[in-house]
Amino acid sequence: MEFAEALLISIVTASTPLLLASLGELIVERSGVLNLGVEGMMIMGAVCAFATSLTTGNPYLGILAGVAGGIVMSLLFGVLTLTLVANQVATGLALTLLGLGISGMIGENFVGTPGVKLMSIDIPFLSDLPIIGKGLFSQDILFYSSFALVIGVSWLLFKSRWGLILRAVGENHTSAHALGYDVIRVRYWAVLFGGFCAGLSGAYLSLVYTNLWIENMTAGRGWIALALVVFSSWLPGRIAVGAYLFGAVSILQFHAQGAGWDVPSQLLAALPYLATIVALVVISRNRAVARVNTPSCLGQPFVPDR
Repeated sequence: MEFAEALLISIVTASTPLLLASLGELIVERSGVLNLGVEGMMIMGAVCAFATSLTTGNPYLGILAGVAGGIVMSLLFGVLTLTLVANQVATGLALTLLGLGISGMIGENFVGTPGVKLMSIDIPFLSDLPIIGKGLFSQDILFYSSFALVIGVSWLLFKSRWGLILRAVGENHTSAHALGYDVIRVRYWAVLFGGFCAGLSGAYLSLVYTNLWIENMTAGRGWIALALVVFSSWLPGRIAVGAYLFGAVSILQFHAQGAGWDVPSQLLAALPYLATIVALVVISRNRAVARVNTPSCLGQPFVPDR
C-alpha cells in the first residue's frame, strides 16, 4: 500500500505542472493565438518563484513572483504578435530561447541551493483515507488550484458570455470585429491568462516538484503542454485526463529503471516524448474531431480595418 501511495503522489506532482500550463494555452489557442513560448514562460516563472521564495523565506510570495514572470513574458509576446503583428510561430520560439537564457542568468547563483518548499494542506478526514488520502487530499495549494482551474475554464468557455466571445474571436475574428467586439483586447486577455498559468506551472516545478533550481528544469514540459491542448481537442476535461496520462508515463519510466528492466535508460527517458508523438498521430487521424474543435483562426494575425 505504501508503494501505491508513493506512486500516486509521484504521478500527481509530475502531472500538475502539465495541467496548469496546458489550461492556459487552451485559452490562448481558443482565442485564435498560437503561443509556442510556453516553455520560456514556464522557466521564467520557475526561476522567479525560486529566487523570491529563497530570498524572502515565503513560498507564497514566490508563487506571486512566478506568476508575474509568466505574465511579463506573455505580455512581451502579446505586444510583438498582437500589436506589432509579428509572426506568432517565430515569436513564440524566440520567447522560449529568451526565457531559457534569462532564467539561466538569474539562477546562476542558485544552482544546487535548497529552496523553500511549499507546504501541503491536509483536508480533514479525507487526507486519512488509504492510498488516495495523501495523494489527493494532502497536497499544496497549487494542486488544488489546478482542478479549480479545470472547472473554472470549462465554465468560462461554455457557460459565460465572455467565453462565447472568446470562441467567436477564435473561430472568425473578422465577423467578431464586425459585431463590435475588440478582437485585440480579447486576445490580450487570453495571452495574459496563458502567462498566468505558465507562471503557476513554473512555480510548482521549483517550489514543489524539485525544490531546487536546476537550469532548464522545465525539460520540454512546455512542449508537452502544447501537445496536450491538441490531444484534448481543445476541451478542458480532456486536458486533465491527458495531463495525468503523460504524468504517469513520465513517472513509470523512473520505476522501470529502478526495477532494472533490460531496456536502455535513454529509451525509457524518452517515453513521455514518444507518448506525445503517438498521441498527436492518433488525434490527427480523427479529422472530424479536429474540424469541430480546432479554432478556425488559430495562428492567423488580425489587423482591424477601422
